[in-house]
Amino acid sequence: MTSQSVLILAIIGIVAILLITDRIRSDLIALLTLIALGLTGLVSPADLFSGFSRSAVITIMALFIITAGLERTGATQVLGRHLAQIAGKSEARAVAVIMTAAATLSLVMNTIASTAVLLPLVVGLARQTHLKLSKLLMPLAFGSLLGGMATIFTTANILVSSALVDNGYQPYGIFDFFPIGLPMAVAGVIFMAVVGRKMLPAHSLGGVNDNGQRIRLSEMYGLPQAVSSVYIKQDSQLAGRTLAEGAWASQLGLIVVGITRKGKHVLAPSPKDQVLEGDVVSFTGTLQDQDQIDYGLVRTKGPDWHHKFISGEIGLVEAALAPRSPFAGKTLTDLKFREKFNLSVLALWREGKTHREGLGTMPLRFGDALLLQGSYDRIELFRDEPGLIVFKENVDMIPPGPRAWLAVGLTAAAVTLSALNILPIAEATFAAAVFMVLSGCLTMDEAYHAIEWQAIFLIAGMLPLGFALSNAGTASLIGDLLVNLVGQGGALALAGGLFLAAMLLTQVIGGQTTAVVLSPIAIAAAQSLQTDPRAISIAVAVACSTAFLTPFGHPSNVLVMGPGGYTIRDYTRVGLLLTALLFVVMLVSLAVSWGV
Repeated sequence: MTSQSVLILAIIGIVAILLITDRIRSDLIALLTLIALGLTGLVSPADLFSGFSRSAVITIMALFIITAGLERTGATQVLGRHLAQIAGKSEARAVAVIMTAAATLSLVMNTIASTAVLLPLVVGLARQTHLKLSKLLMPLAFGSLLGGMATIFTTANILVSSALVDNGYQPYGIFDFFPIGLPMAVAGVIFMAVVGRKMLPAHSLGGVNDNGQRIRLSEMYGLPQAVSSVYIKQDSQLAGRTLAEGAWASQLGLIVVGITRKGKHVLAPSPKDQVLEGDVVSFTGTLQDQDQIDYGLVRTKGPDWHHKFISGEIGLVEAALAPRSPFAGKTLTDLKFREKFNLSVLALWREGKTHREGLGTMPLRFGDALLLQGSYDRIELFRDEPGLIVFKENVDMIPPGPRAWLAVGLTAAAVTLSALNILPIAEATFAAAVFMVLSGCLTMDEAYHAIEWQAIFLIAGMLPLGFALSNAGTASLIGDLLVNLVGQGGALALAGGLFLAAMLLTQVIGGQTTAVVLSPIAIAAAQSLQTDPRAISIAVAVACSTAFLTPFGHPSNVLVMGPGGYTIRDYTRVGLLLTALLFVVMLVSLAVSWGV
């Protein structure tokens, strides 16, 4: 092994550790990788920054814009409009319909976006049909991942195709993934509808009507048991002051849910509302004994309001952090959430656990579910907030307008031109994205905002790592090692070994980085075994979408974790069997369609 090979393996090892520990942002890790490759001379200056101009990166950028155009014009509502009618009240049928819809969207949309688009619809479906939401949301995320296996328009698939081009082979076309990905997607949907759904927890966050639904929400988040009440004494220093002036949240760490005065109970009081002597204040959180003495408060039995957190004017609603949400990493205090939106965050659901205390100082994470209380008017206005996905209470859809069909037409044109080899995929998708802006499907500012720049910098920064693996001979070295280990079983055994390696790496460092690292190795191993590199590489590509074992393997899994009330164990329990099934289907499909 040459010194260059040792150096590149050391860099890959450090990158993997940094990605796993998650102490540094992934895009910053990619930029540090560029610096390391340049300083060590593993990549030439001409190739070092070439990732930013690669056709693969341009295609991914264009797909982000196309996805936004389809979503903003309402085109994605076409699939969701009759979701409840098609799904019916059968849990198995609902799982199959939801997964098929998610897989269909992810054929041309970003996988995360297809999950985010359908998430509110699935919540509404659960509330209309009495189905358990936790039985539907993991299938939604898995359906998006399964659909990504059957199309070139998936980041990992694009990156593997780009690696083939770098090594002198033809790139994958639109239909090259269908013979492998489609059987895997069908098998995955059947498994989840018949077996997988039964292995999921049964959390009921839905309901029959508005009143019943919201009561169950409060019970799901444990609010009735968490509410305490205090009487405001005559000499209390909080008497005569507003909730904001009294610093109930910032100083005492309490969330006030209601004030009872002369037998009348007021829900969700404003920070500007006064607390008077003789009032009974109901709150969630822990009141310290010393604070009780210092502030002149007396613990008392709660007033006769039956812990109903809704009224004719006040409601409850759930919301989850959206992909690329500016709220991520910030606390509710940092955001001045209560003052800005005039809504109270009563509880937070994270990784299967409910949090009701210290919410103001908890940095929000992607995938968190929030329980919000406030006036119906404020809730309706809040639905337009792009940083959060507000779960709708029905699945009524607004018919898509003319621009929606234009967005669909431009997307179809890009796919058709690519499929007929009239234009390369990068040019076709880039043209569709530009024409979406020109036609008013979205503005230029919205197009810039739609691009997930962290992903772009991650991919562009990691691509030269693949060059280094090939140029230093490290890919060939590892490829020969793999051939020696599993090559005696033939090309199919090699494909199976690479699939398992890619699947495991995807769980910890993500599919994008895995595709960059393993693609050159797969190509070198195929060359050493004198078999078709395109057939072997496709096993790596689809494996990068098999992120079923943990919620952290793919953002789609994280997105549904909070709303579904899932734990890591739930993903592993269902994901192990699903992955094993897909492994077998992949091998059979590869043998039949590619002759491996």
